Amino acid sequence: MAMSSERAVRTMLPHLLDPGAIVLVDGRSGSGKTTLARRLIGAAREAGAAPRLVALDAMYQGWDGLWAAAQAAAQDLVRPLSRGEAGHWQEYDWNLGRVIARHTVLPGPPLLVEGVGALTPLSAAAATYRVWLTAESGLRRERALTRDGETFRPHWDRWAAQEAEHLRRHQPERLADLVIDTSGLRGQ
Repeated sequence: MAMSSERAVRTMLPHLLDPGAIVLVDGRSGSGKTTLARRLIGAAREAGAAPRLVALDAMYQGWDGLWAAAQAAAQDLVRPLSRGEAGHWQEYDWNLGRVIARHTVLPGPPLLVEGVGALTPLSAAAATYRVWLTAESGLRRERALTRDGETFRPHWDRWAAQEAEHLRRHQPERLADLVIDTSGLRGQ
């Protein structure tokens, strides 16, 4: 479904306001996940909530790290929080090429997890709301390369192959409560 980013935020916001909510936002590179997540977090804070945000970009351990980060997010973060237990995630520094911190996320305030690989059968079963973003591939590439420039360009095909495997293996669009086509939106 195509919708404006404002309408997407209004649609998703009630799902992020409940204490203990776990909202997942997934989509391929350049689909608008980070932009939507930031807008949603801002709207939730304006509504008086104190949501937390974990971006899988901080969990990927390099250009071949999509699968491991998706697994870790589901097993170590989303599932424990859904059971009322503390979740954990490791922060990776791409420049240093190593894990630099281990974060503990306590149950309670809402959590939004965004990134390619956020939505798998394991994480979907534990989340309270699931969103898949899609966009035309040329537009996604343009957005991603505009955002990350020459850093991403030599790795685009390598990363896209991991995304394709994620789609084949997990079928995240089928797991989503809401599917948004951001092709008509600029600045995503």
